[in-house]
Amino acid sequence: MGYTIAEKILKRASGAEGVEQGDIVNAKVDVAMSHDNAALVSKVFGELGVAKVWDANRIVIPIDHRVPANNIKTAEGHKKIREFARAQGIKHFYDVKEGVCHQIMPEFGHVVPGELIVGTDSHTTTYGALGAFSTGIGATEMAGVWATGELWLKVPETYKITLTGQLQDNVYSKDVILHIAGDLTAEGANYKAIEYYGPALDAMSVGARMTITNMSMEMGAKAAIAPPDGKVFDYLKGRTDKEYEPVYTDHNARYEKELEYDVSQIGPKAACPHAVDNVKNVEEVVGTQINQAVLGSCTNGRIEDLKAGVEMLKGRKIHDDVRLIVAPASRQVYLDAMEQGIIQKFVSAGGLIINPGCGPCLGAHEGILAAGENCIASTNRNFQGRMGSTEAGIYLASPATVIASAVKGEITDPREVA
Repeated sequence: MGYTIAEKILKRASGAEGVEQGDIVNAKVDVAMSHDNAALVSKVFGELGVAKVWDANRIVIPIDHRVPANNIKTAEGHKKIREFARAQGIKHFYDVKEGVCHQIMPEFGHVVPGELIVGTDSHTTTYGALGAFSTGIGATEMAGVWATGELWLKVPETYKITLTGQLQDNVYSKDVILHIAGDLTAEGANYKAIEYYGPALDAMSVGARMTITNMSMEMGAKAAIAPPDGKVFDYLKGRTDKEYEPVYTDHNARYEKELEYDVSQIGPKAACPHAVDNVKNVEEVVGTQINQAVLGSCTNGRIEDLKAGVEMLKGRKIHDDVRLIVAPASRQVYLDAMEQGIIQKFVSAGGLIINPGCGPCLGAHEGILAAGENCIASTNRNFQGRMGSTEAGIYLASPATVIASAVKGEITDPREVA
């Protein structure tokens, strides 16, 4: 019996002669990422009595969640992180100016195919879009990784999802992953690795694939992987000097489940309050009044997402009753958007541009919702109270649907606006 991509990567990382689904392996980590919660990780690390981290060059720390600092406690945490990074000689420390961790990790070349990457953030699954096994872990686990460079992991069973067909106009990978999440449910892939295949996936950009692997976590996935291809290799050119070996599944690999979706049959979707798997066709919620719209996040804050949003404007203005918040995923995305005139178009239309970061998605600041308000967002979670009041509602949708709705003041089918 052959191996899946996930099994091959864990086999290599653990040095095992062979692995079976369900095995517990002691794997050597290639890259370890922590964001603002590095303050907690460093505290636990200090309690271990270990003087130096196992490899300062393999640890990446971006500060992105509460930036700029939203209160004194956050500011003190950021200060501790800066001091720790300096004391440990951590080369890859990115302060508040750079952007969201899941964007700048690939952007700065810290993600390559075939590696085992762990991060103290659940959406670390994003990096599987480049052919890595990447997964989220807790702060205590990360402290152990910082000390030893190793981590116990269970070899997951793997689902194979094949995407066929061609996307309709004004339908995006966000709509596809929302559709899949609604089908599989929030617990439908608990501790599974998901491998994505098919001509529809091949046609997607690396960024579009990142949207899919990012939100696979919302189905409980331990990892989500797209086999690396020419688009990935082109993306990596000039970003990294790492040597890497792409990993592909064996023809006789064993999958626990195989699913196929024809994306040509998928229209714009909306995940309705208060669960990511509460997914409906957008026409079922058309007319729902909104008070706020958010375009950005690690899920849909890349330049292609901002372009998709600005194309929905077509010279129109944001509705007077809607607050549009646009958060580019990184400083580079922000610069690109300025050079291409995208920022100006959003501002002219009545949008508010904020610094790259997790602010409104996280719900700590930069866009808190009041009781009774509704928000439509290109983010990845809509749990009750996620963006502020527990009496507010969050709808998740593609960038096109978000901006079409912001223009009209109510949830809108982007195909009608286009």
